Amino acid sequence: MTPADRQQRLVELAAWVDWLISNHHLHRKIPRCWYRDGHEPVLEILTGLYLGWVRTYCGDPTRTGTFGELAWIKELHSVTPYLAAPACEEGHQDRPPRKKPTGEALSDWLDDDPGWIAAALYHPAEAEANRLAAADAMKAGGWPS
Repeated sequence: MTPADRQQRLVELAAWVDWLISNHHLHRKIPRCWYRDGHEPVLEILTGLYLGWVRTYCGDPTRTGTFGELAWIKELHSVTPYLAAPACEEGHQDRPPRKKPTGEALSDWLDDDPGWIAAALYHPAEAEANRLAAADAMKAGGWPS
């Protein structure tokens, strides 16, 4: 992703996380500073949950299991303990007033250039992703690009 794409995706994720915290009563489980440096594992879990939620609730219903929604909720609760940020317990565990995800805190942080948004593109499994894409292209009768 380009830096602008990463920033837009983070804003989208923030809106969803705000919804998740409110609707699943996770205000004491997910730190309000989940997007900041040092919380990469929390960010990765939230991203995975978001993508799973999109696939479950917005994806092709023929590719979702009979209890896809319940499976997603089960997965949410199985990873909830890993969303905690013990270093942020002071000042971050009380339920703050609900803010728009593009609000002042996130906007100020993005304006300060956290570094990784504008960092060079990198994927830890790039070679494997390329092999899978090539295999899919071959199955579809095309050639890898």
